[in-house]
Amino acid sequence: MSDVGDFFAVARSQRAHRSFTADPVPDDDLVRILEAATWAPSAENSQPWLFVVVRDPDRRAELDDLTRRLWAAGAKDATAHRSPAPLVADVDQATEAGFGGAPVVVVVAGDTTRCHRVSLAASIFPAVQNLLLAAGALGYGTALTTLATFATDEVRTTLELPEGVDPLAIVPIGRPARRLGPSRREPAATHSHLYAYGRRFPAG
Repeated sequence: MSDVGDFFAVARSQRAHRSFTADPVPDDDLVRILEAATWAPSAENSQPWLFVVVRDPDRRAELDDLTRRLWAAGAKDATAHRSPAPLVADVDQATEAGFGGAPVVVVVAGDTTRCHRVSLAASIFPAVQNLLLAAGALGYGTALTTLATFATDEVRTTLELPEGVDPLAIVPIGRPARRLGPSRREPAATHSHLYAYGRRFPAG
């Protein structure tokens, strides 16, 4: 991006998109998005990330079905206990459509031969965040999902991941099917402290 201000605009507009058009995501755009992901920091610069771009209908159907099964088996009820009904309905619709009908999903995995499992997530999720921001900068919608990765062995089998490579996130990417409103976030000051907990930063 040519202007630092562009970054802050992208960061402020980040939303979880759960419905997508069928417009394809060109390989050139995916390459740019994944390259941005690899600029993230990682423990000891281990770079343990691995990205599987899933467009194949059969493998995609397996991931879609796995997510539906896990959602119906208890994840939906767990979400309903702590989330507003409209959000649950939105996730429910997206799950039924298979990651909101996104034309491509990227499974982000971590290679434990490069990084200890204890610090694997801490090395992978900065790359995921870069991926989300890069996609947003190119006008794509995304959502960070992790539900299917709780069935590690099934995802590993579907994608033919070797032992020691753990799937940690699945990110649908596509053009948003509907315009979302502005992000709703509490001010940073309500979460920021100076020197120790309870001293507001910035003071005032």
